Amino acid sequence: MKIVFNSSPLIFLARLHFLEKFVNFLGEFYLPEVVNDEIKAKQDEASEYIQRLIDDKKIEVKGTNLISLASSLNARLGKGESEAIALSTELQADYVVLDDFAARREAMRLGLNVKGTLAIIRKLNSEGKITIGSLEELYQRLMAINFRVKRSLFDAIFED
Repeated sequence: MKIVFNSSPLIFLARLHFLEKFVNFLGEFYLPEVVNDEIKAKQDEASEYIQRLIDDKKIEVKGTNLISLASSLNARLGKGESEAIALSTELQADYVVLDDFAARREAMRLGLNVKGTLAIIRKLNSEGKITIGSLEELYQRLMAINFRVKRSLFDAIFED
């Protein structure tokens, strides 16, 4: 399974200490070079954690050869999102991990499967890789790390 990350889901999963549990699944995890540069620009605990996973070869930093696609997407999206979508297309990834609504919409328009941070958390929980004690506690943890989601959407995602 090939999975490509954009920066914000990677950072949020790192801050929640869920990222390593996710990348320990069988699969290949990729990060566009430009996304890696964005993460490295801010030296903090999350960027150090992500760098360790890169050093341990659990996440591979990779450039895209689809420069024209990335450039055309960049007219409407951020550079990291554009390159994540282009790299996902190039690698024929099983899915791309994006949170931004416009980027998600564009990726789906191009025929890509998209997952967001909350879908990854839900998957980890349902497969027993993490335990969510209470949804209220998880929601508060997300708010504390500046993850923006309407409570109604959060509740809808985590309904069983």
